[in-house]
Amino acid sequence: MMRNWRNPKGMTTIEIDGRAPDASELWDRVSSYGHFTAMQVRGGKARGVALHLQRLEAANLEAFAVGLDAERVRALVRHALGDTQDASLRVYIFETPTEPTTLVTVKPPGEMATPQRLRSARYQRPVAHIKHVTTDQGLYRQQAQRDGCDDALLTGEHGIVSETTFANIGFFDGSGVVWPDAPLLRGITMHLLERTLPEAGVPTRRATVGLADISSFRGAFLTNARGIAAVSSVDDMILPDGTARMKTLHDAYASVPWDTI
Repeated sequence: MMRNWRNPKGMTTIEIDGRAPDASELWDRVSSYGHFTAMQVRGGKARGVALHLQRLEAANLEAFAVGLDAERVRALVRHALGDTQDASLRVYIFETPTEPTTLVTVKPPGEMATPQRLRSARYQRPVAHIKHVTTDQGLYRQQAQRDGCDDALLTGEHGIVSETTFANIGFFDGSGVVWPDAPLLRGITMHLLERTLPEAGVPTRRATVGLADISSFRGAFLTNARGIAAVSSVDDMILPDGTARMKTLHDAYASVPWDTI
């Protein structure tokens, strides 16, 4: 019987192309160039499954010039999940000398801690629209955490805000939600909120946001696969408590259906 590779604590299931890898094969894959998508699974379902598959396919075409068999990816995810109903799941596509290979990881479910304290950092991920694994963003997250913050807010030239190392950031203005207009990854949760918030009477738009502009907003929040979190501070700026506005975000996100994988 096939066995999944697990870490010493038995907390992570890893499969490569539907089978358990040995240590050398695992190292060969994770040291290769790749891209991925991350999702939360509840009751064997996930939000925005079609969007996750579209992300993988688009990145595959750009990075490796080959398509993606979406049904095969679904089958590999189902196999890695097995009987697990609730999980944090990632699907990686890695480069190999022949054709891209698929690695699936299954961990216990999680949520994003809230509120989040951010420290700004001058860094932009290369090819920011791809969720790829080879960047230096982790260095800035570690530096921020050493300074007592939760994450780094990545900025470009002239302090233009893009995203954090782990999440998209949005801002509340007088009429709705403002997303940064800058090089960034358009996360699945961000995509789903852009779709559902207008239905809840909350318009969204994209605009250039500089560090100096943040104090003029009525609050900020982060979104990623683990959900939505308020932002309490950026550098020395304390942001307004947007409890009511955050509830609207959570309600809109909760209205998104869970899709069968």
